Amino acid sequence: MEERSSIPLIGEKFPEIEVLTTHGTKKLPADYQGRWFVLFSHPADFTPVCTTEFVAFQKRYEEFQKLNTDLIGLSIDQVFSHIKWIEWIQEKLNVTIQFPVIADDTGRVGFKARLDPSWQGDQYRTSRFHCRSARDHSGHLVLSARTGTEYG
Repeated sequence: MEERSSIPLIGEKFPEIEVLTTHGTKKLPADYQGRWFVLFSHPADFTPVCTTEFVAFQKRYEEFQKLNTDLIGLSIDQVFSHIKWIEWIQEKLNVTIQFPVIADDTGRVGFKARLDPSWQGDQYRTSRFHCRSARDHSGHLVLSARTGTEYG
């Protein structure tokens, strides 16, 4: 298993990661060079709390854009599930999610970005963490927060 500290430290550079999202493949942090980004994770699509959080972020999307900041969501579900969930949000709540959502069904992105402490090599345990990580225009951490519980 790869070595890392349990939480990212303020000022640390975000690791280079290629991710599959609802907006296609993205390279983090390279695709966001010169911009800030907020990476936030949620346990699963279609859950009430996660849906509420996504809608709340979307309702402030324009405010983030004015601050030169992009939003990026992440969960353990696959892209097809994210797409169906985003369609459901549009249909039921009349809110269009404009930011990409990362598919992290193996947990490797959460591990490399140090969002999810429950990833253990090939044995991924379902976690119920809601994480926030704000990065500056050069990919350095400026804020990190984690809430929730873990299920083994």
